[in-house]
Amino acid sequence: MMLVISVLLALFPLLGIVWIVLYGSITTVDGLFMSLILLAMSGIVGLNVMIELRKHLSGEGKKNSSAATVTAHGGVRQRGKVESVQFYESGVGEPNKSIVTLAAGSEPLRTLVLEGDMRNALPVGQRVEVTYRKESGHNVLLNVEYS
Repeated sequence: MMLVISVLLALFPLLGIVWIVLYGSITTVDGLFMSLILLAMSGIVGLNVMIELRKHLSGEGKKNSSAATVTAHGGVRQRGKVESVQFYESGVGEPNKSIVTLAAGSEPLRTLVLEGDMRNALPVGQRVEVTYRKESGHNVLLNVEYS
């Protein structure tokens, strides 16, 4: 659906250029610059359409093998190799947080923000399967499986 809308948005400025040409104002400065602006708009949206079509036809957007999966108990499970764990102490009354970066092959890095100090639970370089759940606005670690 978004692809169809994008195609329409790419073609609509071209209709404006046709209107400018038909009414003979292409030879004025206003008509020239308006045509250039409309052509640029059409080109930008058209490039986006071409990139999305190429991604759709190559099947790049379909593979999602190691993305987050939801467990039966409402937890979220993610797999990957621990790239980094950064611990941040929060202010009084707020829980401390760890920012964990997971890598899974050629996929982009995924970042998890977990409550508490995860430096010992998630050693850097280890392949893990992390299960966590959202509890009162924070991600709480439930289980870690090492592989």
